[in-house]
Amino acid sequence: MGRVIFAGARLFDGAAFHEGQALVTRAGQIEAIVPEAQRPEGQQIVLKGGVLAPGLIDLQVNGGGGVMLGAGAEPLEEIATICAAHAALGATGVLPTLITTSAAQTRRVLAAGVAAVGRVSGFLGLHLEGPHLDLKRPGCHPAEHIRPMDQDDLETLCEARAGLPALMLTVAPASVTPDQIARLTEAGVVVFLGHADCSFAEAEAAKQAGAQGVTHLFNAMSQLGSREPGLVGAALSLPLATGLIADGIHVAPQTAKLALQLAGERMFLVTDAMAVAGTDLTAFDLAGQRILRADGALRTENGTLAGADLSLPQALRFCIDRLGLSPAQALAMMTARPAQVIGAKAGRLSPGLPADLVHFNEDWRLARVWQRGVARQAKSETS
Repeated sequence: MGRVIFAGARLFDGAAFHEGQALVTRAGQIEAIVPEAQRPEGQQIVLKGGVLAPGLIDLQVNGGGGVMLGAGAEPLEEIATICAAHAALGATGVLPTLITTSAAQTRRVLAAGVAAVGRVSGFLGLHLEGPHLDLKRPGCHPAEHIRPMDQDDLETLCEARAGLPALMLTVAPASVTPDQIARLTEAGVVVFLGHADCSFAEAEAAKQAGAQGVTHLFNAMSQLGSREPGLVGAALSLPLATGLIADGIHVAPQTAKLALQLAGERMFLVTDAMAVAGTDLTAFDLAGQRILRADGALRTENGTLAGADLSLPQALRFCIDRLGLSPAQALAMMTARPAQVIGAKAGRLSPGLPADLVHFNEDWRLARVWQRGVARQAKSETS
């Protein structure tokens, strides 16, 4: 693959916009940003306005393309299907996310993740959301598999991390000790707190041991109170990276605005997407429960939220239109910031990084997608 030059659109580099500039790529990597009048020879892709940005990064995708991670017998195929489905939605880099399941299935998914490295486009590693959560805040996670971490779990996770580009782990202080968090952190695991009914002091102890963030703020966690700040208070006041589901359902717009004022640049966006992502499915099965898709939400038959019916481009428009964020602020929360959380070489337009790109129309709808310079089919959006 020779030199390819992208021109005709505003560039967003992960932090700021560039006007009148062109992006130069070669062999699937970014080479330079240059004035459009000085762009070199090569294949010219002239875009008709809009914004060219780094490929979007999603650190919490439980499923997509009709499958859930860990639901079947072939987790490597599930990883490939999920990554492809989200690439079509603009997320060129994702962490396929395994919700709470058995120890045996967790090991199978970890092994599949290691096998996916270098073979599956868009695969940045794995996110295990459980099983070491708090039975008081299970959400839709199967309670029979929630359990404290033991030495075998710890060794399995540390060993898997050595074979993965990134391993993110959501845990609750009720099921892990500060010493275990410290050991995981030393091994390179990115530890987040979530599905936890913990006190502020317990969250702070986990932070001091090495925990780096909080999973889907406000959901399935101890709330901010006048005398006990809980995990929400810890997320908003301690130096913790914080994931937010920006759909107006998981967190009310007014609450999200307040959280953004407090967390600032520590906040990033996730979709918490499920099997329906990139499909027209109206329902699916999750750990023996029927999940219904209606009115922009996914719920169990008893009304409990079960992930989100959301894409990052939809979240981008919500942040701009409903939360009043600037396009630069909103785009940073789905490019450079999540990439930084896991140490991924992605999420920015910078020389030497992969040419993972998305093009938005003037109304912030996804128009085109490239992974390592190769055009991918973008999923047409209807909302």
